[in-house]
Amino acid sequence: MRAEEIGLSDVWVSDHLVFPADQGYPASYLFDPLLTLGWAAAASERIGLGTSVMVVPQYHPLHLANSLASLDQLSGGRLTVGAGVGWSAAEYAALDQEFHTRGARMNEALEIMRLVWSESPATYQGNHYRFEDIKVLPQPAHRIPIWIGGSSQPGYDRAAAVGDGFQGLSTPPEELARIMTGIRAKLSADHPDAPFTFSYRTGWDPQGMDPALIRDERDRYGEAGVEHVVSAPWRTDADAWIRSMELLVEIVEPELD
Repeated sequence: MRAEEIGLSDVWVSDHLVFPADQGYPASYLFDPLLTLGWAAAASERIGLGTSVMVVPQYHPLHLANSLASLDQLSGGRLTVGAGVGWSAAEYAALDQEFHTRGARMNEALEIMRLVWSESPATYQGNHYRFEDIKVLPQPAHRIPIWIGGSSQPGYDRAAAVGDGFQGLSTPPEELARIMTGIRAKLSADHPDAPFTFSYRTGWDPQGMDPALIRDERDRYGEAGVEHVVSAPWRTDADAWIRSMELLVEIVEPELD
């Protein structure tokens, strides 16, 4: 896999099940995330796999738990799950799901996935999901890290309360630094010894951006406390995408060593 050859640490995919015709973002052509990561796992040996982000409330948590655990087993424990509640009411409506309960369902889904990933059989009694003596196998090959994505206070609070990391998006470095300071404060109070990763998803694209601007943003996000970056160049075919990533490595890697 070219991503391994050029030294990338992991590959990430997005998740949108449906696309209202009048919705301008994101692009309406996305492969199924877990099928795509299964293909990537088979085509590679070591590279990590990630979702940025799974819209968790749009799935039944037992179904999602099985799919994610299966992918982690098949890949030898390489999966990280970026998880969020989503923002499009129209997408939820198309799926015949409630939009305003998505946060509560997200919280229960995260509890359920971690429960069935560690206990078998498992029982759960929540407001939205209930089951008794259920086995969901296989269990993951390792403890799957869950990085919470979001751009609102409930998302930040959820990351600090139950996440293994935070996945930021479309936030200037100075604002992101403030957000991360708040998350760190909650972590220090409630989970002082828990490992936690701050990640940021950006649109760095050397075929459409000045390399100096990319380096400047890298430095500013690094100073803000970002430890991991997911870059999504705005290319529309595989060859151009790969070329952008090759150029990006040349731009950012020398000063990261």
